[in-house]
Amino acid sequence: MKAKLPVVTVMASAAFALVLALHGGALVYAQSASTGSERSYPSKIIRMIVPTPAGSSVDIAARLIAEGLRERLGQPVIVENKAGAGGTIAAAEVARAAPDGYTLFVGFNGPLATAPFLFTRLTYKPLDSFAPVVATVSQPHVLVVNVSHPARTLAEFVADVRMKSGKYSYASVGNASASHLTMELFKMQAGLAISHIPDNGGPAATQAVIAGDVQALFVAYANVKELVVAGRLKVLGLAEAARSPGLSDVPTFTEQGVRGVDAPLFNAIVAPAGTPKSIVDLLNREIRTVLDAPEVRRRLAGAGMDVIGGSPDQLAALMRAEAQKWEPIIRRLGLKLG
Repeated sequence: MKAKLPVVTVMASAAFALVLALHGGALVYAQSASTGSERSYPSKIIRMIVPTPAGSSVDIAARLIAEGLRERLGQPVIVENKAGAGGTIAAAEVARAAPDGYTLFVGFNGPLATAPFLFTRLTYKPLDSFAPVVATVSQPHVLVVNVSHPARTLAEFVADVRMKSGKYSYASVGNASASHLTMELFKMQAGLAISHIPDNGGPAATQAVIAGDVQALFVAYANVKELVVAGRLKVLGLAEAARSPGLSDVPTFTEQGVRGVDAPLFNAIVAPAGTPKSIVDLLNREIRTVLDAPEVRRRLAGAGMDVIGGSPDQLAALMRAEAQKWEPIIRRLGLKLG
């Protein structure tokens, strides 16, 4: 004969089983809710935060992508321009946002790679605070001067700056920007003395050169293409290792006798860290599809930009390599921006 369990024990066991069942059901429900949330993405407005003013090259590419995503995803995709502090104000805002795929950062070299070596009170770390989504476009990085400047070549510009040592100034699209760092690198490599006057974005910096307030500017060619074609600015050199297909007549700095000035520009889209992989992968796939559209490629090429694309892992590798390249240069220059 089997021994009978006490009634209390049976009741306790039943209660314990009920608790397990309820907890299990809650866990299953929570998991289902989470999965369902990801499956329903997107179900509302997606914000793309751009850390440069409207009309800048980063903004131009972002708006083309937003337009394409809006059509493909069936939800509004809005672009918000929040310039300042080399793009770090906008980046910090996105790093604090909910990791749900509804707030994206359209970044570039500075806030996505070099900022940690420049800002002592930075509130985010690019590779820790963001989930890389996709590298979008690259842009030829050029040195421009006012068309009235007597220099016709980089060598003539270097000679003129040396002759007027300490009297020249240059613009940048902002402190800690690639245009700032590249000019400091150029100064170091060529032994020049020229003062920095930062502006808030490409349009303002370009206008400073046209007005004669400063003598030179490193800038994405997309930002100045129309002004170069119109004869208001002239390009003296390309700050990259090899000539650009779209600017085959512009020699590199190395070709003109100044080595080590290699500073290609890239744009990329990232989401807050913790964004579900399924959402990151969906965004990567859809953005790459938008960028591959012939009309989008044509419009980007017309603005002086080339499509990059690739996977989230490839973007992470690009961000890491860019940081590793610039960290020793920034430390050697002793640059700090607060």
